[in-house]
Amino acid sequence: MPNVSNLVKTIQDIMRKDAGTYGDAQRLEQLGWMFFLKIFDDREKEMEVLRDNYKSPLPKHLRWSTWATDDEGITGDALLDFVNNTLLPKLKALTSGGDQITSLIRSVFEDANNYMKNGTLMRQVINKINGIDFNASDDRHLFGDIYEKLLKDLQSAGNAGEFYTPRAVTQFIVEQVDPRVGETILDPACGTGGFLVCAIEHLRKQAKTEAHERLIQECFSGIEKKHLPHVLCMTNLLLHGIDVPSNVRHDNTLARPLRDWGPKERVDVIVTNPPFGGMEEDGIESNYPAEFRTRETADLFLVLLMKILKPGGRAGLVLPDGTLFGEGVKTRIKEALLTECNLHTIVRLPNGVFNPYTGIRTNLLFFTKGAPTTNIWYYEHPYPPGAKSYNKGKPISIEEFAGERA
Repeated sequence: MPNVSNLVKTIQDIMRKDAGTYGDAQRLEQLGWMFFLKIFDDREKEMEVLRDNYKSPLPKHLRWSTWATDDEGITGDALLDFVNNTLLPKLKALTSGGDQITSLIRSVFEDANNYMKNGTLMRQVINKINGIDFNASDDRHLFGDIYEKLLKDLQSAGNAGEFYTPRAVTQFIVEQVDPRVGETILDPACGTGGFLVCAIEHLRKQAKTEAHERLIQECFSGIEKKHLPHVLCMTNLLLHGIDVPSNVRHDNTLARPLRDWGPKERVDVIVTNPPFGGMEEDGIESNYPAEFRTRETADLFLVLLMKILKPGGRAGLVLPDGTLFGEGVKTRIKEALLTECNLHTIVRLPNGVFNPYTGIRTNLLFFTKGAPTTNIWYYEHPYPPGAKSYNKGKPISIEEFAGERA
């Protein structure tokens, strides 16, 4: 059994030889849908064993096991022709007949592209992907770690940095907010699913019965605006044993008027790192009440969170300094937060946690809805001894949060 991390490295090396995939972001997008099909195919093989009458949502000729698993199978121009003119167009046009998993697959392929121009290299990549068995827990686990690393690599590819929150930060937030089995959990800007995956792992530690596992499959939801992170998020959830990750929507959370969010959609727990520094397109702010109108993404998300938490609901999120210490609309948003919610903890992170993506100073906010704020515990998170900053090789680690935890 070849080592999974070497395999993935080899795959990336093969792709670098192809003139069509000239950047990390494109390579990852390409790998995203290929891994998705392979993971889904392995999942289907398992279903066929477990269920007598299992019927695949995919027509036979589009299934990975039909066209991809034979090492000596179609290659070169024939393979390119199949992928470009049959596979992708047909997956984009799947008709669901109301079936969740079919519409899920269609949404994954909505904007998927094949960037590879050399069919022989593509066959080599496919053969390598076949070396990973996603039904073997070791392989799946290893791949989960590598996937995490791929997402990190994407961050340093530049434009895509908002997809990745350092693992230590998501883990610390989820542990402190402490979602319980039976509660509903939302990440309204879920990126590649870091918070959701972390919350699912947190809940699995509590699961005692099959009913618990069923609750875990259903209890979370996410919304992601961009296509690529949405696909990567679906794949991430499949990797973490979520059978039908259909509760993650490809949508702009903020494009919906605030008053349209009904009581039925309120949730117990929100964990998120909303995009910051971003400006929403014209007109988005008119979805929000006049006193909160702004085009600064992070501020609008904060207003939304206060609205969609249930009374007694808990939130943990990453926010830039500006939101807490700005003027005008920001002051009004902060006022609302302090009156409607108990903002009990602010952890101020040192510079560089999000390097190389942004040097903006960030805070972790923890609050509970339904009672006003009385005392705020404010903690300035120090660098580990001897360090002056974080970088790609030395990111923030979960051990560093021992102080706040205590």
